[in-house]
Amino acid sequence: MALTRRQLLAVVAVRPWRLAAAPARRPRKDCYFGLHFDLHPSEGDRDLGREITEEMIERFLLRVRPDFVQYDCKGHAGFLGYPSQVSRSAPIVQDSLALWRRVTARHGVPLYIHFSGVWDSLAVREHPEWARRRPDGRPDDRQTSTFGPYVDARMIPQLKEAIEKYDLDGAWVDGECWATHPDYGKAVAKAFRQATGIRKLPRKPGERGWLEFLEFNRAQFRRYVRHYVDAIHAFRPGFQIASNWLYSTFVPERPEIPVDFISGDYLGNACISAARLEARYISQTGKPWDLMAWGFQYRQGQPVAVVHKPAVQLCQEAAVVLAQGGAFQIYYQPTRAGWIDDRHVEVMARVARFCRERQPLCHRSETVPQIGVLFSTRSLYNKADRLFGGWGKAANPARGLLDALIENQLPADVIPEWKLEEVAAQYPLLVVPDWPDVGEAVRDRLRDYVARGGRLLVAGAENAALFGTELGVRLKGKPSEQPAWVPGDEVFANFYGLWQEVEPEGAEAIETRYPTYDGRKDARCAATWVRLGSGQIVGFYGPLGSVFALTHAPAAREVVRRLVRHLFTPMVTVDGPPTIEVVLRRKDGRLLVHLLNATAMQVAADYAAVDFIPPVGPLRLSLKLARAPRSARLEPGSIPLAGDWSGGWWSVEIPRLEIHSIVAIEE
Repeated sequence: MALTRRQLLAVVAVRPWRLAAAPARRPRKDCYFGLHFDLHPSEGDRDLGREITEEMIERFLLRVRPDFVQYDCKGHAGFLGYPSQVSRSAPIVQDSLALWRRVTARHGVPLYIHFSGVWDSLAVREHPEWARRRPDGRPDDRQTSTFGPYVDARMIPQLKEAIEKYDLDGAWVDGECWATHPDYGKAVAKAFRQATGIRKLPRKPGERGWLEFLEFNRAQFRRYVRHYVDAIHAFRPGFQIASNWLYSTFVPERPEIPVDFISGDYLGNACISAARLEARYISQTGKPWDLMAWGFQYRQGQPVAVVHKPAVQLCQEAAVVLAQGGAFQIYYQPTRAGWIDDRHVEVMARVARFCRERQPLCHRSETVPQIGVLFSTRSLYNKADRLFGGWGKAANPARGLLDALIENQLPADVIPEWKLEEVAAQYPLLVVPDWPDVGEAVRDRLRDYVARGGRLLVAGAENAALFGTELGVRLKGKPSEQPAWVPGDEVFANFYGLWQEVEPEGAEAIETRYPTYDGRKDARCAATWVRLGSGQIVGFYGPLGSVFALTHAPAAREVVRRLVRHLFTPMVTVDGPPTIEVVLRRKDGRLLVHLLNATAMQVAADYAAVDFIPPVGPLRLSLKLARAPRSARLEPGSIPLAGDWSGGWWSVEIPRLEIHSIVAIEE
């Protein structure tokens, strides 16, 4: 039936994006740079949407030109940020999503929503029976139960309403894996008893069924996410969904639930260290992905809680993500009234330009395998006493060892445990950090890898026992906490922690430790080297990555460098300071050497923001090549590089490195 003129005008006023000849909106896999705005609306709001105008949004889009925008829909408080017919909305002055949809559609920019899933404080306040039960039986005041009706009774209807009302492109679902804890509800206890025969739910590690109970809850979380993803995909094919931090190091599992992309927001001090680990892990999943930097530092409970980051700091953080082939987004909070100040828009525009200049050589590039650092799902799931990350110090073995390799200018990837068998043979060197429980299956895969010619560095007292035969040592007693001082190039490195005493039997001792910083007496073996089959293994019998994560001490970094040198010479070396990160990638037939400058990176709360990054240089780069390159250019800028090739090595001087440059080689 044809619409009357009045009906047509009404439709245009409410949903103009449906009738306008707007540009096509690109899928998430083709997006590279975006902005995220959330407010977590609450019942105390009085200004939501008051100061948003089409002109403000238009100015932002034209100045920044993002590939996508994520705007607020529902935060952890549980109140919707738009006028809803299915559940409670926060007090709304003006419909923000309608304005954002109207203008983004006009420009062909996809609009996603920030939407809190498991964490919905309003839902459990209104329906305590929907809440996850704590160990004492009381209902949680934040977390809904993934075993309960919340997902069907509230979450899916809310998503469907928002999708239909605003023709949304996707959702970034927050408050998910990291906000999910074991559920002690009566229905859960009954189901667990039927599945395992264990009558009493375990409350802590060591109690019967503890690990089984954690996995029981993990399995339910997977079912919960799969359920709403399938339901929304069926409702709106093409709608794209990510569950925040799913299939990152927080949930280090093979991607099997059909989420459309992987994403996570990193925050706090030493963001670059966190981004290094996450970007390298997620890049191995085979899914479209991005990482989100907070545009501000936030210290909860402090008088000065919010400090905004200058553009140069965000560019430094972005480079870590871009160099691994991913997309990048920044999180800002507008005012409660929705206003985005032009000062912040200008910062966004500067970061956007930085990213765009690198997009042709960065986005969806592929790694050139050099060093692979094992990320152990088994260790975290068996020892960390959580369902999912953030793991805190439990992930330090991998984070610390990765940082130590990077500070030695060694190109390194992070290898998920579930992917080890598929990719191990591609890496000249594999590294097992001081994980407490990598398991016999991983040990057997690595033993075969070494026997076929691989090189392996194994760290940690627990791994000493697991790999004892392969390492060519005899264990003396059980591991114990003890001081350990290992000489660095200048001073001692303090490796206090859990150590395993060993006696080399077929292996060669290559590092020594002392109980005090006195190198004259009481020397003990700290590390060994041995051949196994066609390969080689270095063992370090104490905490390596976990200690470096806590101190980043130069002497400890020097010890890591020496250990690696016994096994491996990378195909690229850089003569420069330890703040230079080297990443080796390929794209479109070109070999790419990324050089990142982490000098002056933010690491401490008392120095929350960085507005000056000292350039470094000149740097001497050497690259092992079969022949002299046909051409070499420094990007961005397409600056020709004239290097020297001799004896299989091509060398060139880079006069100056600001934040991120790329040496692009045509072989």
